[in-house]
Amino acid sequence: MAKDYFTGKHTRFGNKRSHALNANRRSWKPNLQKVTILVNGKPKKVYVSARTLKSGKVTRA
Repeated sequence: MAKDYFTGKHTRFGNKRSHALNANRRSWKPNLQKVTILVNGKPKKVYVSARTLKSGKVTRA
């Protein structure tokens, strides 16, 4: 399962509820991007969420 390298975000599971409160299983996936970043001065390919990229928490290689 893909997971955000920095924040640890991953797929969440729950129920889709209809108006009649019928429950169907569903999932919420984070917007993960495979990017090359610098980790300890060396380039490394990791999965990072788009939100982490936008906030500037990572430096791309």
